[in-house]
Amino acid sequence: MGLQKGLVTCFVGVLFLSTLLLSSADVHHYEFFVRESNFTKLCNTTTLLVVNDSYPGPEIRVHRCDTVFVNVHNQGNYGFTIHWHGVKQRRNPWSDGPEFITQCPIQPGTNFTYEIVLSDEIGTLWWHAHSDWTRGSVHGAFIILPAENETYPFPTPDADQTIILESWYDGDYKQIIDDALAAGVSPRQPSAYAISGHVGDTYGCPNDTIFRMQVDSEKIYLLRIINAAMNEHFFFTIANHTLTVVAQDASYVRRFTRDYILISPGQTMDVLVSANRNVGQYYMAIRPFSDSSAAPVDNITTGIFEYTNSEGGLNASLITLPVMTDTDAMINFLNQIRNTNVSQNPGINVPADKDIKTRAFIAIAVNNLPCNTCVLGSRIVASLNNVSFVSPRIDILQAYYNRNMSGVFTEDFPLNPPVFYNFTGDLTNFNTPIEEGTRVIVVNYGEGVEMVLQATQMGAGGSHPMHLHGFSFYWVGTGFGNFNNETDPSTYNLVDPPLINTVHVPGRRWVAIRFFATNPGVWFMHCHLDRHSSWGMDTVLIVRNGRTKETSMRPPPSTMPRCPGT
Repeated sequence: MGLQKGLVTCFVGVLFLSTLLLSSADVHHYEFFVRESNFTKLCNTTTLLVVNDSYPGPEIRVHRCDTVFVNVHNQGNYGFTIHWHGVKQRRNPWSDGPEFITQCPIQPGTNFTYEIVLSDEIGTLWWHAHSDWTRGSVHGAFIILPAENETYPFPTPDADQTIILESWYDGDYKQIIDDALAAGVSPRQPSAYAISGHVGDTYGCPNDTIFRMQVDSEKIYLLRIINAAMNEHFFFTIANHTLTVVAQDASYVRRFTRDYILISPGQTMDVLVSANRNVGQYYMAIRPFSDSSAAPVDNITTGIFEYTNSEGGLNASLITLPVMTDTDAMINFLNQIRNTNVSQNPGINVPADKDIKTRAFIAIAVNNLPCNTCVLGSRIVASLNNVSFVSPRIDILQAYYNRNMSGVFTEDFPLNPPVFYNFTGDLTNFNTPIEEGTRVIVVNYGEGVEMVLQATQMGAGGSHPMHLHGFSFYWVGTGFGNFNNETDPSTYNLVDPPLINTVHVPGRRWVAIRFFATNPGVWFMHCHLDRHSSWGMDTVLIVRNGRTKETSMRPPPSTMPRCPGT
């Protein structure tokens, strides 16, 4: 890694540090070599595509407002891209990363350098491959420390620790989803869950390793927790210790304390824990949460929170976690999350009703379409407003920017479901027509946008972690059942809504989000349960350029990967 220093002015939001943060920002350079390596877990050796021969991959650690260049060398056997999850990439969608949305894949034997420009993000984010299921093994942490002379809005921790929650498969992640899509069926369940690459001591293989976090008595630690799992929400706990949540998705939240957290795929949480118990070893543990009839395997994976100079066995062998189907535990946790009015956060700037120019009501569903070559005569698809997204072969950003390519996408994503029904009722034997296509939403620069995301009982039902690239948005509302556009907006929280990039939409419920479209470009929106995204639970938001250079997309770098056949 290389590093350069320079004095920069970093725009980070209204009312934040007097609007402009003048700091000595750094420029960092990383080299990612992506190739196959062997890993042995569960008494079985598996070949995985990874970065720099490590699982999880290398951590990027920088400061707020820094710029990061990552040169990605593809030494593997197929193309892929990298996404910098939660980084807004203001005016720079060219380095956002989703395959065939903002770029074409980096082909084997070639390289591409991403430019990641940070703004108001603070705390914990992550990076991952954004092609098929390659992210299952190609991922790592992206840590953003306070800028020079900036403090934390809570007691300064004595140390921090990154904890990445993962789905471990004995097999090639890309092959697993390719085979499932060809057969029209759901991909198989993971072989285990992992904590920072360790599957712990619950799976029966004596050679498996367990994640250990070494702590000193009476010290305070900041846990940087990332859910990098493919399809699993997780409960997380440390036995006999309390957890204080201080940030989510690289934005500070009002502090609250629980004995567990719930974190969905794609989300990050910063959590304080005090090593204030008797010296010893304590389990940390994860188990999945599910409110779907297609439930994950109910395995518990363990790590150890280990005090310095502790001797003997575990002090507290009893792991207390909610049961996998505990929806009350899920709702109770989510209801605690609120924004906090601290100087280190952007000023709260929720679009008011008068600011909203685009309103979308989006029904989230899993469906079936006929398939003569599939094993059951049909194939599973997923949809937003009855549109199952089809990935093009030329990236949408290139087609939109150049304006000389037709047939890549259409600007007619429906802003309402074509058919209204009892979304959260008994939908046995009920179906609605599904269309496949590459249909996008287009909005003008600066306008207020509201999206209501409605979970349905189509398919297996259950929760959906919905992620929007290029933005952090305000999660302003949630409720049980079907959204009522006459009464439910009166329940919105427009005072201190969380500012996040991935929102948990619980089963049989709705959530509402709002944001100003102040980032011109092409931005992917999708469910972060990867099987759902693979089935088409995606769309694209295009934000037109504003009237000035500063409100318009940057031009593309000359080194963008070429699309196949071009």
